[in-house]
Amino acid sequence: MPMPNERHRQAVALAYQENERAPRVVAKGYGELAERIMAEAHRQGIYVHDAPEIVALLMQLDLDAEIPPRLYQVVAELLVWVFELSDEGLKRHD
Repeated sequence: MPMPNERHRQAVALAYQENERAPRVVAKGYGELAERIMAEAHRQGIYVHDAPEIVALLMQLDLDAEIPPRLYQVVAELLVWVFELSDEGLKRHD
C-alpha cells in the first residue's frame, strides 16, 4: 500500500487500437511506479496530461479494463488535445 505522500504522485497510461471499443488502462501506479510510467511515456514521445481528477477516476479501473462509457467524453477531449499537439495536428493547422 502506498504511503500517504506517495498518493500525490500517480499515473495512468491508456492505449487504444482501432479494433477496440474504447481505450483501456495499460499501466497505473503510485509513487516511484508513477514516475517510471511518466518517464517511459516521455522517452517514447507520448504526451502526458496532468489532470488529477481524471487520473483519480482512472486509478479505480483494473489493468487492461476498457474505460467505462461515463468517461468517454473526458477521454475523447484528452485525445483531441493529444491530436492537436501531435505533428499531424500541427501540420493540419499550417
